[in-house]
Amino acid sequence: MKNSALASSLFFVPNFLKALEDVDLNGLGYNKLVVIQLSGGNDGLNTIVPYRNDLYYKARPEIAVSKNEIIKLNDDLGFHKKLLPLKKLYDRGDLSIINNVGYPNPSRSHFRSTDIWQSASNSNEYPQTGWVGRYLDEYGKKAHQAIEIDDSLSLVLKGEFKNGIATRSSSSLYKLLHESNFNRILEYQNSNHLNEHNLGYLYKTMIDAKSSANYLFEKTKTYNSKQTYPTKNPLGGQLKTIAEFINSGLDTKVYYASLGGFDTHAGQVNRQEHLLDLYANGVSAFVGDLKRNNSFKNTLIITFSEFGRRVKQNAGYGTDHGAANNVFVIGENLKQQGLYNDLASLSDLDANGDLKYEIDFRTIYATILKKWLKVNDKKILNKSFKQLDFI
Repeated sequence: MKNSALASSLFFVPNFLKALEDVDLNGLGYNKLVVIQLSGGNDGLNTIVPYRNDLYYKARPEIAVSKNEIIKLNDDLGFHKKLLPLKKLYDRGDLSIINNVGYPNPSRSHFRSTDIWQSASNSNEYPQTGWVGRYLDEYGKKAHQAIEIDDSLSLVLKGEFKNGIATRSSSSLYKLLHESNFNRILEYQNSNHLNEHNLGYLYKTMIDAKSSANYLFEKTKTYNSKQTYPTKNPLGGQLKTIAEFINSGLDTKVYYASLGGFDTHAGQVNRQEHLLDLYANGVSAFVGDLKRNNSFKNTLIITFSEFGRRVKQNAGYGTDHGAANNVFVIGENLKQQGLYNDLASLSDLDANGDLKYEIDFRTIYATILKKWLKVNDKKILNKSFKQLDFI
């Protein structure tokens, strides 16, 4: 569940703490992580298509992607036709595709599975913090070091002691706080309040939020992207904002964006085609923007969906909730370019008719935390996971 943007990302500051708003110059060269969620459960099997597998076409007589529409990656797998912009990244060596990603005892509930991915927990655990939130708890100095481009904050950016920020833009966040009762509330704050447990946490959070809002506004107000982004593309709009943040020199470490609508129980073909088009063109423009400003080299982009879809089509010419899925990793100098691994067997499915998972999604997080963000992955994920070699 999400809280209001103001309540869940309360973090801002009276004048006597103005010095805390100075830019951390050491942070400008830090690696950045951009996480994109395809919400609703994207059908990975019609995204990375086993176009030479007869079992695929037998299971999906009406909704399978035809062989003559495939963008071939190798002799067995190909992209959906709307992913041509990603094929260009693939050919340059800027894309790694990790197949069969999931976790033990998977949930097929949107909300539950999203919570599991965002908290990096086991399917029988219910933590109140997200993996990025715990990263902030351990290593974050300011709320703006993790930003979600939305009106409300997801579990993933919530920590025990610190939260990230949810905002559509730096100006909207700044305006929200300066035209609300936020400052009036802070006027009642004094040093005694900061020593009280609950009230102190609230005021410290508000102080941090105000500091971050001022910092974001001042840092980004003179920069506008010169990259052309696709119109009427909600993900493209989010990624444009992230590009402006990154190219403005913010010391933000993690950004979170999402594109919804992937719950394709009926009429899947046209719906998924449209959504994949939005995703591919939005990401292509985003990467172009980063390259134009020499910031792609310090940015890693991952895309996931909370679960895949059932292998067999349903009566509504769609697919039902599944399990294992693919994850895209985009960046320069990837160690494992192209297809990281083969697609799971279509003749050896789980009891529900889903692809069996091979790679625990938390091994991807662990690899990113240790190798990209350069932090202790075990401390954040609460246990050790195998390191992968895509970066």
